[in-house]
Amino acid sequence: MYLVQKNLTRLKNNQCTGFLDPKELEEVKRKLEKNTYSIYKPYNESEKNIIYTKKEPKVLLYKIKNKVDLRHQDILGTMYSLNISPELFGDILLVDGKWYIYILESVRNYFESNFLMVKNSRIELEEVDLECLANYEKGFEYLGYIVSSNRIDTIVSSICHIGRSNVATMIKNKEIMLNYDYLKDGSYKLKENDVFSIKRVGKFVYSGVLKYTKSNHMIIEIKKYL
Repeated sequence: MYLVQKNLTRLKNNQCTGFLDPKELEEVKRKLEKNTYSIYKPYNESEKNIIYTKKEPKVLLYKIKNKVDLRHQDILGTMYSLNISPELFGDILLVDGKWYIYILESVRNYFESNFLMVKNSRIELEEVDLECLANYEKGFEYLGYIVSSNRIDTIVSSICHIGRSNVATMIKNKEIMLNYDYLKDGSYKLKENDVFSIKRVGKFVYSGVLKYTKSNHMIIEIKKYL
């Protein structure tokens, strides 16, 4: 709720919010009710987007030149360690073996001066034209599972090949997120297009039930982000 109010204040003062994940975006939209606004999407399938009222927000795109293998969490962790809050940067993408990150222009100087090391390795930044990823489409690996229920703890159990008691421990340790918030209830039944992530495993989208077996088990499809 704090981030929602913070972005509503930002919208009032600066005519645009920061980057919002899908859950935050919907909450801000509900608060705006019938007010006129537009949504800025850096690329076709962008996950984090910006609400604005007049001029489009000024967004920059950087390519991260690295000499060692990096993971999404390495870059994200570095942003947090620099106290760059989530609304100041957008999606972090791996495209053709190169990492890219979107940021608000307002944080450009601080970002360029401080984002110098990732995973104890020096990196270089190159600002690139936004158009180079304008039509980027995310890739998925399509996975199928036979499960007794569409409860999230049952599905995570199948994905990770562990018991539901282990899943309960993961939930307690905040290792599972559902629709951009920490999962609190393992009995939640997934709905089509729910997004969930499992620490050290990956990020997934629940596509739904494909069909039922003779024993009335579900054959479900899960999309895993590449």
